[in-house]
Amino acid sequence: MTAGRARWVAIGVTAATVAVAAVTAAEAIAAYRLDMERAYGRIRGRSTVVPSPYGDIEYTEGGSGPPVLVIHGSGGGYDQGELLVHAVLGDQFHWITPSRFGYLRSTFREGATFDDQAHAYASLLDHLGVEKVAVVALSHGGPSAVLFAALHPERVSSLTLISCGVAASDAPDQEQASRQGDLLATVFRHDPLYWAITQLFRKRLMALMGAGDAVIAGLTPEQRELVDQVIDRMNPVSPRSAGAAFDNQAALPNERIAAVRAPTVIFHAKDDTLQLYHNAEFAASTLPDARLVGFERGGHLVLGVELATIREVTQEHILRPAPP
Repeated sequence: MTAGRARWVAIGVTAATVAVAAVTAAEAIAAYRLDMERAYGRIRGRSTVVPSPYGDIEYTEGGSGPPVLVIHGSGGGYDQGELLVHAVLGDQFHWITPSRFGYLRSTFREGATFDDQAHAYASLLDHLGVEKVAVVALSHGGPSAVLFAALHPERVSSLTLISCGVAASDAPDQEQASRQGDLLATVFRHDPLYWAITQLFRKRLMALMGAGDAVIAGLTPEQRELVDQVIDRMNPVSPRSAGAAFDNQAALPNERIAAVRAPTVIFHAKDDTLQLYHNAEFAASTLPDARLVGFERGGHLVLGVELATIREVTQEHILRPAPP
């Protein structure tokens, strides 16, 4: 091949590469816009907002039977609460799924605390005319859930904590877990960033969310479907960013959880790298009436990995709270 011909071949390859990249970028932008349109449409017009002394409270409710307050984790909202309802409870309970402070249409006020969030739950139940509920909390829904049980003991019949952290720790592995939480709070600020990561680096995102390679590799198709739903339904993230930042900064209950009197079940995986297992052990040893159901694997996505056990034990615990 002559030098001239080689030069033109190189130019042609470069032009083709640029053209393909341009098409790929255009397709990515179109896909992002379509996904965001669907995501914002999914959360629009489905919830109710009521005023309270702690700001607006967004919620949905449904089902019939014993009332259950379902409290979502970081990156969630009422829609993540509904996903938890579908996975764990079904419609044989009267479920109530609020968005916590700073999530979707629930107000975030500077200086708010998890105590305030607990009182806001009581205000919501007053509005609904519900005297007493079972409480099911996921991940960072734990701090306000246990404080609700501690500050309003007459209103909580049972407490279920799934992958929750309720205390600060100075353990060596806590520093890494805190860094993961900081990174997630940063990612949750921007719709395009979160969407791109879920499309291109989903495995890394799952690791950041506390699930290692072994957990990811061992997921069955059904388990992976639930995990993907949790990840994808965090879109759009920007209306949740104030809540995620609040979760990352608000003071945890720590030893105050000893005031809880409701019978409690704690589900936690020993390989959770986001909410560490020793936090579950602390809760189990500090809550007066608690039992810890530990799993060898599942990471922070143990809900998807051990769903059958969590569903069965949770429903039994709500209907017939068991002694420790």
